[in-house]
Amino acid sequence: MIYLDYNATTPVLPEVLEAMMPYLTSEWGNPSSTYKFGSKLKAVIETARAQVAELIGAHAMEIIFTSCATESNNAAIHAALKANPQKKHIITSAVEHSSVLNYCMALEKEGFQVTYLPVDREGLLKLADLENAITDDTVVVSLMWANNETGVLFPVKEIGEICRSRGVLFHCDAVQTAGKIEIDMGNVQPDYLSLTGHKFHAPKGIGALYVRRKVPFCPVVRKFKNLVLGPR
Repeated sequence: MIYLDYNATTPVLPEVLEAMMPYLTSEWGNPSSTYKFGSKLKAVIETARAQVAELIGAHAMEIIFTSCATESNNAAIHAALKANPQKKHIITSAVEHSSVLNYCMALEKEGFQVTYLPVDREGLLKLADLENAITDDTVVVSLMWANNETGVLFPVKEIGEICRSRGVLFHCDAVQTAGKIEIDMGNVQPDYLSLTGHKFHAPKGIGALYVRRKVPFCPVVRKFKNLVLGPR
């Protein structure tokens, strides 16, 4: 078989499997444990967090591990809404991943207004449409970086600049971007950015969410208190 659908998923690289094997066999402790067998794994997790941060030009404290891209996407939108409960308008595009579109449609049933920006025949987004769609009630803009079906790249840097100038949070779904083009948070500066490992040769079930420092994050699972990342 010749497999060509790497936008759907990728095989685990041998070196990735080799690096993970100790933690699937002998080093299986709970890193939240008070005893050494588990607690020593905290350092391993922090090393992984730093590696993800380095991949996108971020700080390790800005990386939150999730189970997948769907969780990252939903968690980012959820956090933005919880941080601004008085606002009820969301902007996304008509060509987003189903994890974003389905969540937005569910939110419409809860009283939120969602604007689905169109794309042209080339799959491109018009920045003027985004600017015109933002209102005083807009809480978050959620747009992908690279489309999983067409490969079209949205102008993420310019989108971020528009959102910052209007005081609106910006979530970027970069699932199809990582490992293919350079990601530098110092350049594009979204407030939230979603990643998932299985799109670039890591196992399924490992995702990440970048949350820019000073941007609010409210976890869906209430193990921790509401989190606002500290100053730079």
